[in-house]
Amino acid sequence: MNDEDLILKVIEKDHQAFKQLVDRYQDLVLNTCYNLIGNRQDAEDVALEVFCQVYRSADKFRQESKLSTWLYRIAVNGSLNFIRDNKWSRWLKSITALLPDESEQVAEVAAPDSDRPDLALEEKERNLIVRKAISSLSVKQRTAFMLHKYEGLPYREITGIMKCSLSSVESLIHRAKLNLQKELIQHIKEKEF
Repeated sequence: MNDEDLILKVIEKDHQAFKQLVDRYQDLVLNTCYNLIGNRQDAEDVALEVFCQVYRSADKFRQESKLSTWLYRIAVNGSLNFIRDNKWSRWLKSITALLPDESEQVAEVAAPDSDRPDLALEEKERNLIVRKAISSLSVKQRTAFMLHKYEGLPYREITGIMKCSLSSVESLIHRAKLNLQKELIQHIKEKEF
């Protein structure tokens, strides 16, 4: 069943169609929430709420964009609302998990060359540094950057998700890259001394 037929069935409150929609898009929604929130459990909670909202408001989908774009928008808004509504200190603690879990990273890095634990440790340290740099970005910069670099979305699709112009998305991603570069250079300078 294509997305147009699927959403029409969900509008009619067809539970099988909704299950199919969840099965088809749960990874997209969960990964988006996780990349913005940085905590797996909180991302799962937000993703669940995203699908509840989709079920309740399926009739508001105007089919002017792709279903995936609409789902991204709801997931991004839900994640940003979660971040805003929760204490910043809690969120800042969870931001260290912005990239895949450290245990997963070490396992992934160590698996191909398990006789080199020093490489796994270096990779883990690099990932922590990158996570810290990403967490220093503004929410809008971080959102645009994560959608483009981690979700692989083109700028045009990000404009629909973030509800801003193409030039705004280009600017946000450009500034995010500059700010990340500045943070990483600063880290290298501090490490040299």
